[in-house]
Amino acid sequence: MNGMIITLVIIVLLVTWLRMDFIFGQKKQRKEATRHTQVTRYGDVEFLATGDDFFEALFADLSQAEHHIHLLFYIFKEDHIGNKALKILADKAQEGVTVRVLVDRFGCDLSRKTIKQLRKKGVRFAYSHPVSFPYLFFTLNRRNHRKLVIVDGRVGYIGGFNIGDEYLGRDPKFGPWRDFHLRLNGDGVQDLQEQFLEDWQTAKQKFVREEALYPSLRKGPHPLRILPTDGSYLEESFISLISQAKKTITIGTPYYIPGKPLQKALIEAAKRGVDIRLILPKKGDHPFVKEAAFPYFKDLLVAGIEVYQYYRGFFHAKAIVIDTQMADVGTANFDKRSFHINHEINCLLYDQTIVQVVLDQLEHDIFTAQRMTIETFNSRPFLQRGKEKLATLISGLL
Repeated sequence: MNGMIITLVIIVLLVTWLRMDFIFGQKKQRKEATRHTQVTRYGDVEFLATGDDFFEALFADLSQAEHHIHLLFYIFKEDHIGNKALKILADKAQEGVTVRVLVDRFGCDLSRKTIKQLRKKGVRFAYSHPVSFPYLFFTLNRRNHRKLVIVDGRVGYIGGFNIGDEYLGRDPKFGPWRDFHLRLNGDGVQDLQEQFLEDWQTAKQKFVREEALYPSLRKGPHPLRILPTDGSYLEESFISLISQAKKTITIGTPYYIPGKPLQKALIEAAKRGVDIRLILPKKGDHPFVKEAAFPYFKDLLVAGIEVYQYYRGFFHAKAIVIDTQMADVGTANFDKRSFHINHEINCLLYDQTIVQVVLDQLEHDIFTAQRMTIETFNSRPFLQRGKEKLATLISGLL
């Protein structure tokens, strides 16, 4: 009996410690977070909507690098496409190009042997956001979810693709992979560079500030703004965008766990006459993520918001289009983890042609998706409803 009581006390103390660790760690991150000034740039933007297009363009740019390559991904797998990327990086390092690679420790699938070989060939490799005292549990959960590549300070990439065969649709579990990425040329790349170097320093690497990393950049036809967030301010930015909508809002996201403020903003927009469409995957790629979204759907459906489930593969694109006037494409999901824990980076696009391209892609996906109705929502199985209640309890970490 005494042993059971002691065990129970230990469990209560452990849960209390984990909760307090997370709460105070999150408060510390919010206090230290920077609210970045969004400077309007005028670059040349190319929209990439398939893994084939993304890797073809990326590998071509990496192969042509002359001065430096800065690469940051949340996931980097040691598979067919990953090994092709690794070979290019190692070859460029041996040519004398400075190569810096930054990955998330939990998302990285590279072996110690491979990392050792990379370093031996001159690649500078680091893990982002090391676990640190005093808030071990919070920093263990924090992710650098950004996906950035900068080549010679002139070409940059930002979006949803990571490095792995699944992003080419080669994972039989998910099938075809739907994602959005942007290739920037010229003005705007300096903001991606600035963020990478800041993250490099945060990863306890030597601070880098070289004039050659910031070459003179030509202006392009596409106005844009780069929006980095450090577990703060993204929720407010999205609410502001939603409040400005007059006619339409189209949202694509793999995960929909917005929390009360954003859910309220969407419903209020619907009540004032804005047509809102939401598309997300029918199949989840992580436990309980799909179930955590369902408690939000009923209020959306009652408010007249259209919810679509993409079933022709996995939908991983993160995009918002407001009134066909503005589009957001980046790394942030429409969930509490991206808003309050992860470090993300998005690109706000204001060129009508590019915005229409993003919208056309989303509308194509909506056309081929299954629309959710209040009847289908109410008929979901009892077992799923039980999972939804559990998922709600841990939704802040999903």
